[in-house]
Amino acid sequence: MKQASIGGRRSRGVSPTIKARTERNHCLSNFDHCSILITLEHLKFSITHSDPWSRRGKKKGARLDLHNGEQGAVDGVRDPACQEATLTSRRCILVSITMIFTHAVAVHAQDAERAPDTMAARVLACASCHGDKGQGTNDDYFPRLAGKPAGYLFNQLVAFRDGRRKYPPMNYLLEFLPDPYLKAMADYFASEQPPFPPPATPIVSAALLARGETLATKGDPAHDIPACANCHGPSFTGMEPAIPGLLGLRTNYISAQLGAWRYGTRTAAAPDCMQVVAGHLTEDDVKALAAWLSSRPMPSNPAPVPRGSLPMPLPCGSEPN
Repeated sequence: MKQASIGGRRSRGVSPTIKARTERNHCLSNFDHCSILITLEHLKFSITHSDPWSRRGKKKGARLDLHNGEQGAVDGVRDPACQEATLTSRRCILVSITMIFTHAVAVHAQDAERAPDTMAARVLACASCHGDKGQGTNDDYFPRLAGKPAGYLFNQLVAFRDGRRKYPPMNYLLEFLPDPYLKAMADYFASEQPPFPPPATPIVSAALLARGETLATKGDPAHDIPACANCHGPSFTGMEPAIPGLLGLRTNYISAQLGAWRYGTRTAAAPDCMQVVAGHLTEDDVKALAAWLSSRPMPSNPAPVPRGSLPMPLPCGSEPN
Protein backbone atom coordinates (compact mmCIF):
# COMPACT_ATOMS: atom_id res chain seq x y z
CA MET A 1 0.00 0.00 0.00
CA LYS A 2 1.32 3.41 -0.87
CA GLN A 3 2.27 5.60 2.02
CA ALA A 4 1.31 9.24 2.26
CA SER A 5 2.68 12.07 4.40
CA ILE A 6 0.11 13.91 6.46
CA GLY A 7 1.10 16.61 8.91
CA GLY A 8 4.80 15.70 8.58
CA ARG A 9 4.44 12.00 9.62
CA ARG A 10 4.26 8.88 7.60
CA SER A 11 0.95 7.08 7.25
CA ARG A 12 0.13 3.75 5.75
CA GLY A 13 -3.06 5.13 4.17
CA VAL A 14 -5.32 8.13 3.83
CA SER A 15 -8.94 7.81 4.76
CA PRO A 16 -11.55 9.25 2.35
CA THR A 17 -12.60 11.76 5.00
CA ILE A 18 -9.07 13.11 5.51
CA LYS A 19 -8.48 13.19 1.77
CA ALA A 20 -11.69 15.17 1.17
CA ARG A 21 -10.76 17.67 3.91
CA THR A 22 -7.28 18.06 2.47
CA GLU A 23 -8.66 18.77 -1.01
CA ARG A 24 -11.13 21.29 0.37
CA ASN A 25 -8.41 23.04 2.38
CA HIS A 26 -6.33 23.18 -0.78
CA CYS A 27 -9.25 24.82 -2.60
CA LEU A 28 -9.80 27.39 0.14
CA SER A 29 -6.11 28.15 0.62
CA ASN A 30 -5.80 28.76 -3.12
CA PHE A 31 -8.85 30.99 -3.15
CA ASP A 32 -8.83 33.28 -6.17
CA HIS A 33 -7.69 36.82 -5.33
CA CYS A 34 -8.38 40.09 -7.12
CA SER A 35 -6.45 43.28 -6.51
CA ILE A 36 -7.25 46.68 -7.98
CA LEU A 37 -4.70 49.43 -8.24
CA ILE A 38 -6.40 52.70 -9.01
CA THR A 39 -4.20 55.72 -9.59
CA LEU A 40 -6.56 58.67 -9.71
CA GLU A 41 -3.96 61.13 -10.90
CA HIS A 42 -3.38 59.29 -14.16
CA LEU A 43 -6.61 57.30 -14.21
CA LYS A 44 -4.74 54.03 -14.60
CA PHE A 45 -6.20 50.73 -13.52
CA SER A 46 -4.47 47.42 -13.02
CA ILE A 47 -6.07 44.08 -12.27
CA THR A 48 -4.05 41.08 -11.24
CA HIS A 49 -5.92 37.82 -11.16
CA SER A 50 -4.50 34.45 -10.16
CA ASP A 51 -6.77 31.45 -10.61
CA PRO A 52 -5.60 27.99 -9.56
CA TRP A 53 -8.01 26.47 -12.02
CA SER A 54 -7.00 28.57 -15.01
CA ARG A 55 -3.41 27.34 -14.68
CA ARG A 56 -4.70 23.83 -15.26
CA GLY A 57 -6.65 24.89 -18.29
CA LYS A 58 -10.33 24.37 -18.98
CA LYS A 59 -11.48 20.93 -19.80
CA LYS A 60 -13.34 20.49 -23.01
CA GLY A 61 -17.03 20.30 -22.48
CA ALA A 62 -16.84 21.59 -18.94
CA ARG A 63 -20.20 22.92 -17.90
CA LEU A 64 -20.96 25.87 -15.63
CA ASP A 65 -24.18 25.32 -13.73
CA LEU A 66 -24.87 28.09 -11.23
CA HIS A 67 -28.19 26.61 -10.21
CA ASN A 68 -27.04 23.14 -9.24
CA GLY A 69 -23.57 23.08 -7.73
CA GLU A 70 -23.69 19.35 -6.96
CA GLN A 71 -24.73 18.21 -10.42
CA GLY A 72 -22.89 20.88 -12.45
CA ALA A 73 -19.17 21.67 -12.65
CA VAL A 74 -17.21 24.87 -12.57
CA ASP A 75 -14.25 24.60 -14.91
CA GLY A 76 -14.58 20.87 -14.67
CA VAL A 77 -14.41 20.76 -10.88
CA ARG A 78 -17.24 19.03 -9.12
CA ASP A 79 -16.22 19.43 -5.48
CA PRO A 80 -18.78 21.87 -3.95
CA ALA A 81 -16.22 23.71 -1.79
CA CYS A 82 -13.90 24.25 -4.75
CA GLN A 83 -16.84 25.25 -6.94
CA GLU A 84 -17.84 27.84 -4.37
CA ALA A 85 -14.28 29.19 -4.17
CA THR A 86 -14.13 29.57 -7.94
CA LEU A 87 -17.57 31.15 -8.22
CA THR A 88 -16.71 33.60 -5.44
CA SER A 89 -13.54 34.62 -7.25
CA ARG A 90 -15.53 35.16 -10.45
CA ARG A 91 -17.91 37.41 -8.57
CA CYS A 92 -14.95 39.30 -7.10
CA ILE A 93 -13.55 39.94 -10.57
CA LEU A 94 -16.94 40.99 -11.94
CA VAL A 95 -17.51 43.43 -9.07
CA SER A 96 -13.98 44.79 -9.43
CA ILE A 97 -14.35 45.42 -13.14
CA THR A 98 -17.74 47.02 -12.58
CA MET A 99 -16.24 49.33 -9.93
CA ILE A 100 -13.40 50.30 -12.24
CA PHE A 101 -15.62 51.26 -15.14
CA THR A 102 -18.14 52.97 -12.85
CA HIS A 103 -15.31 55.04 -11.37
CA ALA A 104 -13.96 55.84 -14.82
CA VAL A 105 -17.38 57.11 -15.92
CA ALA A 106 -17.70 59.16 -12.73
CA VAL A 107 -14.27 60.72 -13.20
CA HIS A 108 -15.08 61.50 -16.82
CA ALA A 109 -18.35 63.13 -15.77
CA GLN A 110 -16.54 65.19 -13.13
CA ASP A 111 -14.00 66.33 -15.70
CA ALA A 112 -16.82 67.33 -18.05
CA GLU A 113 -18.62 69.25 -15.30
CA ARG A 114 -15.53 70.91 -13.83
CA ALA A 115 -15.62 74.70 -14.22
CA PRO A 116 -12.82 76.28 -16.26
CA ASP A 117 -9.93 77.69 -14.26
CA THR A 118 -10.69 81.34 -15.02
CA MET A 119 -11.47 84.33 -12.85
CA ALA A 120 -14.90 84.54 -14.51
CA ALA A 121 -15.67 81.06 -13.18
CA ARG A 122 -14.17 81.75 -9.75
CA VAL A 123 -16.22 84.89 -9.11
CA LEU A 124 -19.51 83.15 -9.88
CA ALA A 125 -19.77 82.94 -6.09
CA CYS A 126 -20.40 86.71 -6.25
CA ALA A 127 -23.18 86.41 -8.85
CA SER A 128 -26.12 85.78 -6.54
CA CYS A 129 -25.62 89.19 -4.90
CA HIS A 130 -23.79 91.28 -7.52
CA GLY A 131 -24.87 89.69 -10.80
CA ASP A 132 -22.93 87.39 -13.12
CA LYS A 133 -21.08 90.35 -14.67
CA GLY A 134 -21.03 92.53 -11.58
CA GLN A 135 -23.99 94.55 -12.85
CA GLY A 136 -25.87 94.29 -9.56
CA THR A 137 -29.25 92.73 -8.85
CA ASN A 138 -32.73 93.87 -7.90
CA ASP A 139 -31.71 93.97 -4.25
CA ASP A 140 -31.22 97.59 -3.19
CA TYR A 141 -28.28 96.88 -0.92
CA PHE A 142 -26.01 94.88 -3.24
CA PRO A 143 -24.19 97.37 -5.47
CA ARG A 144 -22.91 97.28 -9.01
CA LEU A 145 -19.23 96.34 -9.20
CA ALA A 146 -18.66 96.35 -12.94
CA GLY A 147 -16.63 99.18 -14.42
CA LYS A 148 -15.55 100.72 -11.12
CA PRO A 149 -11.84 101.59 -10.77
CA ALA A 150 -9.82 98.50 -9.91
CA GLY A 151 -8.03 100.31 -7.08
CA TYR A 152 -11.33 101.17 -5.43
CA LEU A 153 -12.62 97.59 -5.71
CA PHE A 154 -9.36 96.23 -4.31
CA ASN A 155 -9.52 98.63 -1.35
CA GLN A 156 -13.04 97.47 -0.54
CA LEU A 157 -12.14 93.79 -0.77
CA VAL A 158 -9.24 94.36 1.61
CA ALA A 159 -11.49 96.33 3.96
CA PHE A 160 -13.99 93.46 4.11
CA ARG A 161 -11.24 90.86 4.51
CA ASP A 162 -9.56 92.79 7.33
CA GLY A 163 -12.84 93.64 9.06
CA ARG A 164 -12.74 97.40 8.51
CA ARG A 165 -16.02 97.06 6.64
CA LYS A 166 -18.55 94.92 8.47
CA TYR A 167 -20.80 92.54 6.58
CA PRO A 168 -20.51 88.91 7.79
CA PRO A 169 -20.98 87.12 4.43
CA MET A 170 -18.31 89.26 2.78
CA ASN A 171 -16.00 89.05 5.81
CA TYR A 172 -16.32 85.25 5.77
CA LEU A 173 -15.82 84.80 2.02
CA LEU A 174 -12.71 86.95 1.86
CA GLU A 175 -11.10 86.09 5.19
CA PHE A 176 -8.24 83.97 3.84
CA LEU A 177 -7.73 85.44 0.36
CA PRO A 178 -4.31 87.04 -0.27
CA ASP A 179 -3.79 90.48 -1.80
CA PRO A 180 -2.79 89.19 -5.28
CA TYR A 181 -6.02 87.19 -5.53
CA LEU A 182 -8.13 90.17 -4.41
CA LYS A 183 -6.35 92.33 -6.96
CA ALA A 184 -7.16 89.81 -9.71
CA MET A 185 -10.83 89.88 -8.66
CA ALA A 186 -10.82 93.70 -8.70
CA ASP A 187 -9.21 93.80 -12.14
CA TYR A 188 -11.81 91.39 -13.48
CA PHE A 189 -14.84 93.39 -12.32
CA ALA A 190 -13.23 96.69 -13.35
CA SER A 191 -12.94 95.37 -16.91
CA GLU A 192 -16.59 94.34 -17.18
CA GLN A 193 -19.04 96.71 -18.87
CA PRO A 194 -22.57 95.26 -18.71
CA PRO A 195 -25.51 97.60 -19.36
CA PHE A 196 -26.58 99.96 -16.58
CA PRO A 197 -30.03 99.72 -15.02
CA PRO A 198 -32.58 102.41 -15.84
CA PRO A 199 -32.45 105.43 -13.49
CA ALA A 200 -34.72 105.44 -10.47
CA THR A 201 -37.80 107.61 -10.38
CA PRO A 202 -37.46 110.13 -7.52
CA ILE A 203 -40.06 109.82 -4.79
CA VAL A 204 -38.99 112.89 -2.80
CA SER A 205 -40.20 116.47 -3.04
CA ALA A 206 -38.87 118.77 -5.76
CA ALA A 207 -37.21 120.93 -3.10
CA LEU A 208 -35.34 117.96 -1.66
CA LEU A 209 -34.32 116.82 -5.13
CA ALA A 210 -32.98 120.29 -5.86
CA ARG A 211 -30.99 120.20 -2.62
CA GLY A 212 -29.45 116.93 -3.75
CA GLU A 213 -28.41 118.40 -7.09
CA THR A 214 -26.82 121.40 -5.38
CA LEU A 215 -24.82 119.27 -2.97
CA ALA A 216 -23.66 116.98 -5.78
CA THR A 217 -22.63 119.66 -8.25
CA LYS A 218 -21.72 122.67 -6.10
CA GLY A 219 -21.48 121.53 -2.52
CA ASP A 220 -22.28 123.66 0.51
CA PRO A 221 -19.24 125.76 1.45
CA ALA A 222 -21.04 127.27 4.42
CA HIS A 223 -21.13 123.82 6.01
CA ASP A 224 -17.73 122.62 4.72
CA ILE A 225 -19.32 120.22 2.26
CA PRO A 226 -17.41 119.96 -1.03
CA ALA A 227 -19.30 119.02 -4.17
CA CYS A 228 -19.39 115.31 -5.03
CA ALA A 229 -18.24 116.27 -8.54
CA ASN A 230 -14.95 117.60 -7.15
CA CYS A 231 -13.77 114.05 -6.40
CA HIS A 232 -16.10 111.76 -8.37
CA GLY A 233 -15.91 113.71 -11.64
CA PRO A 234 -18.30 116.07 -13.41
CA SER A 235 -20.22 113.08 -14.81
CA PHE A 236 -19.98 111.18 -11.49
CA THR A 237 -18.15 108.25 -13.13
CA GLY A 238 -15.24 108.28 -10.66
CA MET A 239 -11.51 108.78 -11.08
CA GLU A 240 -8.66 106.30 -11.41
CA PRO A 241 -7.33 104.55 -9.53
CA ALA A 242 -9.59 104.45 -6.46
CA ILE A 243 -12.56 106.88 -6.53
CA PRO A 244 -15.78 105.12 -7.56
CA GLY A 245 -18.55 106.23 -9.85
CA LEU A 246 -21.81 107.15 -8.14
CA LEU A 247 -24.26 106.31 -10.93
CA GLY A 248 -26.10 103.04 -11.44
CA LEU A 249 -26.58 102.66 -7.69
CA ARG A 250 -29.95 102.37 -5.96
CA THR A 251 -31.36 105.03 -3.68
CA ASN A 252 -31.33 102.89 -0.54
CA TYR A 253 -27.75 101.75 -1.12
CA ILE A 254 -26.44 105.31 -1.46
CA SER A 255 -28.35 106.36 1.62
CA ALA A 256 -27.06 103.39 3.63
CA GLN A 257 -23.42 104.06 2.68
CA LEU A 258 -23.59 107.77 3.49
CA GLY A 259 -25.16 106.84 6.83
CA ALA A 260 -22.36 104.33 7.48
CA TRP A 261 -19.76 107.04 6.80
CA ARG A 262 -21.54 109.45 9.11
CA TYR A 263 -21.71 107.01 12.01
CA GLY A 264 -18.26 105.50 11.52
CA THR A 265 -19.38 101.96 10.67
CA ARG A 266 -17.68 102.31 7.29
CA THR A 267 -14.16 103.65 7.20
CA ALA A 268 -11.31 104.00 4.72
CA ALA A 269 -7.57 104.51 4.82
CA ALA A 270 -6.55 107.58 6.80
CA PRO A 271 -7.07 110.37 6.26
CA ASP A 272 -10.64 109.23 5.78
CA CYS A 273 -12.01 112.02 3.60
CA MET A 274 -15.47 110.51 3.14
CA GLN A 275 -16.01 110.25 6.86
CA VAL A 276 -15.12 113.94 7.15
CA VAL A 277 -17.54 114.95 4.37
CA ALA A 278 -20.38 112.70 5.50
CA GLY A 279 -20.02 113.98 9.04
CA HIS A 280 -21.25 117.39 7.83
CA LEU A 281 -24.40 116.01 6.17
CA THR A 282 -27.81 116.07 7.79
CA GLU A 283 -30.38 113.31 7.46
CA ASP A 284 -32.20 115.36 4.80
CA ASP A 285 -28.93 115.91 2.95
CA VAL A 286 -28.37 112.17 2.79
CA LYS A 287 -31.89 111.59 1.52
CA ALA A 288 -31.55 114.38 -1.05
CA LEU A 289 -28.21 113.14 -2.42
CA ALA A 290 -29.39 109.52 -2.63
CA ALA A 291 -32.55 110.50 -4.53
CA TRP A 292 -30.78 112.79 -7.00
CA LEU A 293 -27.78 110.55 -7.76
CA SER A 294 -29.90 107.42 -8.27
CA SER A 295 -32.11 109.30 -10.76
CA ARG A 296 -29.21 110.31 -13.06
CA PRO A 297 -28.85 108.62 -16.45
CA MET A 298 -25.47 107.29 -17.46
CA PRO A 299 -23.34 109.45 -19.76
CA SER A 300 -22.23 108.10 -23.12
CA ASN A 301 -18.79 107.36 -21.67
CA PRO A 302 -19.10 105.72 -18.24
CA ALA A 303 -15.35 105.25 -17.76
CA PRO A 304 -13.61 106.85 -14.75
CA VAL A 305 -11.52 109.91 -15.58
CA PRO A 306 -7.73 109.41 -15.57
CA ARG A 307 -5.72 109.70 -12.40
CA GLY A 308 -4.86 113.27 -11.44
CA SER A 309 -7.61 114.78 -13.61
CA LEU A 310 -9.29 116.35 -10.57
CA PRO A 311 -7.59 118.29 -7.77
CA MET A 312 -8.70 116.78 -4.47
CA PRO A 313 -10.44 119.33 -2.20
CA LEU A 314 -9.03 117.67 0.94
CA PRO A 315 -6.50 114.95 1.81
CA CYS A 316 -7.76 111.44 1.07
CA GLY A 317 -5.98 108.23 2.00
CA SER A 318 -7.70 106.24 -0.74
CA GLU A 319 -6.56 108.67 -3.46
CA PRO A 320 -3.33 110.38 -2.46
CA ASN A 321 -2.54 113.56 -4.39
